[in-house]
Amino acid sequence: MSNIRLLAAALCFGWVLPAAGFSADIRIGYIQWVPDQGPVLSNILPEPDDAGQRGAELALADNNTTGRFLNHSYRLESVVADSASDAQEALAGLMDQGIELFILNVPATTLREMATQANDRALLFNAGASDNALRVRDCAPNVLHTIASYGMLTDALGQWLSARRWQKIFLITGPTEQDQQWADSFRRASKRFNLKIIADKPWSFEGDLRRTASRELPLFTQASDYDAVVVADVRGDFGEYVPFNTWLPRPVTGTQGMTPVTWHRVVEAWGAAQLQRRFTGLAHRDMTDIDYAAWLGVRAVGEAVTRTAKVRSKAVRTYLLSDQLQLDGFKGRQLSFRTWNGQLRQPIPLVHPRALVGQTPIEGFLHPKTDLDTLGFDAPESQCRIVK
Repeated sequence: MSNIRLLAAALCFGWVLPAAGFSADIRIGYIQWVPDQGPVLSNILPEPDDAGQRGAELALADNNTTGRFLNHSYRLESVVADSASDAQEALAGLMDQGIELFILNVPATTLREMATQANDRALLFNAGASDNALRVRDCAPNVLHTIASYGMLTDALGQWLSARRWQKIFLITGPTEQDQQWADSFRRASKRFNLKIIADKPWSFEGDLRRTASRELPLFTQASDYDAVVVADVRGDFGEYVPFNTWLPRPVTGTQGMTPVTWHRVVEAWGAAQLQRRFTGLAHRDMTDIDYAAWLGVRAVGEAVTRTAKVRSKAVRTYLLSDQLQLDGFKGRQLSFRTWNGQLRQPIPLVHPRALVGQTPIEGFLHPKTDLDTLGFDAPESQCRIVK
């Protein structure tokens, strides 16, 4: 694209251009460590090995498109670690090279350790850990979350069920720690949105359901009445077999069936189809929610540098946590970070594998500041205050 066309685009979209003579070489670190979770008992497609990294790479290309006109150059330094200690060593090594901005796709425990390790030397974007504790009590001032929390996902589902008046819920919870967190989060949402959990059953079977689902699941889901089944099976061990196998003919939602997500390939409105096409062209697969969260982190850095003409992590953080940020995430709303816990406010799509069902927040769920804060942990619900 020519300089004239880029200048016209800048004027059209209201970009704030830096002072003349400002040039920058912005290096962003990407560190990934995803522990092996063992064999899954269903035929669910596994998360791509490069989930997150490809999203960061697409955002880097987006940043460099405008950066060419502004005399900014963005580079990504990627490390896929084999262990938590390797991830921490990678962080130390990249910080020693002068990198201050990082996208992390690591578990919550490792993220906490890396946040302590980085201290005030770097700003970290969490693109992989949805744990509520990171937004409620274990918040780090140098961490911003672009992946939605379990609280945001389950509040989105709670709003939708409440709006439909499907208030009697049969909840099935898997055995993993993530399943327990997801289910606890939904129990919280059920209280917020006046839902009644009439059955709350743990999934304790270890067998392969491919041959026995039609026999086992109707017996397991027996109850006098319920409006919907909510499944908490983050890994996908059994939840794929729950739809159409329940005792009563009821819809299945949660981690399977109709699912609240940070991102999904079926999101196409508000310019998202163009983002999806560009990602498919780069990665030769669909964009996952972790890809999207990593894309948002890199794009947030580009937005901050473009608007402020500053590249140090403290300046980037200050801008991103200010009222000036209006980050475009192809969800029909301008996105911003919560100042108490660093979570990115964003709408949550509700999807099934082949279509978008709806998007939350749903009209009618009110908030004194923004209805986006009806999803997840509002300031009074969090112990965190990362901006004093």
